[in-house]
Order: sequence, then C-alpha cells, then structure tokens
Amino acid sequence: MLKSTKNYLQKVYKVDNKVISLAEKCLSELKPVFERIDDIKLHNQIKVLSAMQSIPLQDYHFQSSTGYGYNDIARDAVEQVYSKTFETEDALVRPQIISGTHALTVSLFGLLRPNQELLSVTGTPYDSLKSVIGLGSNYEGSLKEWGITYRQVDFDKENFPDLEKIKKSLSSKTRVVLIQRSRGYSLRPSLSVKTIGEIIKVIKQFDNDIVCLVDNCYGEFVELLEPSQVGADIIVGSLIKNPGGGLCATGGYIAGRKELLKNIANRLTAPGLGAECGPMLGLTRDILTGFFQAPHVSGEALKSAVFASRMFEDLGFDVYPKWFEPRYDIVQAIVFNSSEKLISFCRGIQKSSPVDSNVFPEPSPMPGYTEKIIMAAGTFIQGSSIELSADGPLKEPYTVFFQGGLNFEHGKIGIIVSIQQLINDGFLKI
Repeated sequence: MLKSTKNYLQKVYKVDNKVISLAEKCLSELKPVFERIDDIKLHNQIKVLSAMQSIPLQDYHFQSSTGYGYNDIARDAVEQVYSKTFETEDALVRPQIISGTHALTVSLFGLLRPNQELLSVTGTPYDSLKSVIGLGSNYEGSLKEWGITYRQVDFDKENFPDLEKIKKSLSSKTRVVLIQRSRGYSLRPSLSVKTIGEIIKVIKQFDNDIVCLVDNCYGEFVELLEPSQVGADIIVGSLIKNPGGGLCATGGYIAGRKELLKNIANRLTAPGLGAECGPMLGLTRDILTGFFQAPHVSGEALKSAVFASRMFEDLGFDVYPKWFEPRYDIVQAIVFNSSEKLISFCRGIQKSSPVDSNVFPEPSPMPGYTEKIIMAAGTFIQGSSIELSADGPLKEPYTVFFQGGLNFEHGKIGIIVSIQQLINDGFLKI
C-alpha cells in the first residue's frame, strides 16, 4: 500500500496503523486465491460475451416498450442472452420480478398444484420464503392455503446434504424439489454446483418428472458452471444481486425448461398472456450492461469476502467459510457472539458507504423475517446485495452476513473501517 494511501486512510477514517499493517499482511497472503478468482472471472466473461455475440446483440435492441410490452425485441434479446449463458431452453428476465423471493414465489405457484408436494432438500429455506410456503401460524395466500404440502430434509451431522435421506423422502406426491444454493441466515456451507448435480441425480433416478428448482441467489458467476448446466430444471435469482452487476434498478430472472417456463409465465402475468407481455420500461440497457459486468463484479465481491474472512480470522473470530476454502457464493459469515459487536460492525460498513454514510443502522422488524434485522446498506440501489452490504438477525450467535462490493477497493475500505469501528467502540484490541 502506498504511503500516501495509508496517510489518506488515516486522514479520512482515522484508521490505526496496526489495522493497515494487518491489511497489508493479509493481502500479500491472498494473491494465489485472487489469481484463481481472476481465472473464473475470465471464463465467465467469455461465456457472457459469446452469448451476446451469438444473437447477435445490436444497438436497436436497446429500444424499449411501454404498456403491454407486445413484440418487445429488447426483452427477447435479454432473455436469449440469459438462456444462452446459463445453457437453458428459455428464460424470463423481467423488471416486474422485484426480488429473488418473488422469482421463487412465481415459480412455485406456477409449478405446483393442490395435493402436490414441495420438498426442500437443503433444510429450512431462507426466512422470507417461509410465509410463501406457509410455515408458521399465518399462511394467508401461501402454498399451504392452496393445499400444497411441504416437507424438508435437513443436512447431516457434517452440515452437508444427506443424499440417502433425500432418496428416502421422495414420493409420488413430490412435484418440486427446492435446492437453496446459498447459506441464507445460517452457518451451513453454501453448495457447490457439483454437489447440486449430485442431489439432482438422486432425484431424477427416482422420478425424472420431478422438477428440480434451484435458488441461485448469490451464486451466479462464482464457479465455472451454473446449476442449470448440471441438470437443474429451473434456476432463479435477483438482478440486484450478482447477475445485475450493480447496474439494475430492479428485476429478477427465471431460466430453465421451456415447458415449465410457460406455466411460470402464466403465473407471472395471466393465463393466456404468459411471456408475451411485460414492458422493459427503458431498463434494457442497464440489464444487459449489468449482465456484461456481472462476472467481473461478482469476482470483486468474492475478493472482498475472502479479504474479510482472512482479516477477521486473524483477529480471532469464527468465519464461514475460511479464506482458503472453496467459495460457492459471495456471502461471508462472521460470528460475533454479541449483539453489540454485530451492530458495531454494521455501523462501520455503513460509515464507509457512498450513500447514507451518516446513518446509524439500528435493528428493526422487516417483512418476511421473524427476528429484528440489522442491515448496513448504503447502496445506490435500495437493498442491492451486490453492492457492499452487511446484515444479520438479532439472535445468537449474532452472526453478520457480509456480501458485495462493486469493486475490491471499496471492499477493502469497508472491512478496514469496520474493524476500526469495533476498536473505537471498545470491542476489539490489536
């Protein structure tokens, strides 16, 4: 690190010399890990570039429609780019899908019918999906209200998918199997594409007609392959996470088998309208530019997560995953064992944000979650998880889930400032 940069960090953020020295030490050790990430970025950049060239993408594709969105060539181009990149038969990529949870909800209601079963084979799903399924006392409008049953297979003692239990849990009622790639608000490992492929193989051997649906949020472009390339029938995600590259104001994607997407499209719009409607509202250029940037931005977020893991492990905290372990999503979990430390960390991230840096995040109720959530997200796009952010539920063991960073430079600043915040608040000594 240049002496002038060190001085600038100290001037702007009052960072202690010991924190800067620790950062320099950790960065020197991470070079081999970063080289691997750069290789993955290059591979995935080729994948996206070749998909755009194969259409071929033209300047006129950036025009957009309004109203019903009939014959929107821009929308068609976007969805071709996604389906070619993910190697699927078709895709729905729409600004009308507001989140990953919304993409999952539309997919589940499009695929499931009364008296059929949804089976989660990766334990309890992400908190915001519980009300969709109907877990808990209030299930108004949920799958449960429509007579769709739910069961789950928990992870084994080593926190990995239990393939034998999964096999035994399948039945003639099972219509959709849900596989959540990322860890959610838990300390279980995120799943590799290889592991997802092994799960799918077990399911398809039992009944090839069972739909394997993968929640791909936080995982896009982290590996060389996507779940759709190892047998997933449907993959879904949010455009304000990895595939949006930090440029999409809103949106989500659902990609997979054409026959299944017809049913899902009828739920997204209306039966008979399906995928033929839906204006892009002038967002086409941002969606395509963001997708083009996504391999690079996802790699930068990965570097920020690895750096956070290395720094906080050196400071004595439990981190998941460790800095040298393989990565299958962009999320870094850091265990604080204290609500005060968790809040202090989040305030450090907020302080180093480009937007709302003067705001002090406070734990508060959020729709879809049972506990109060502390969230630091000074982002250009509200709730954008590919931008530098940190959040976590106010419950033991008081773990923060750190993700994002449009560039690694900002990721470094965020981690350094958050450590300094913990020192300033009296929770850490170096």
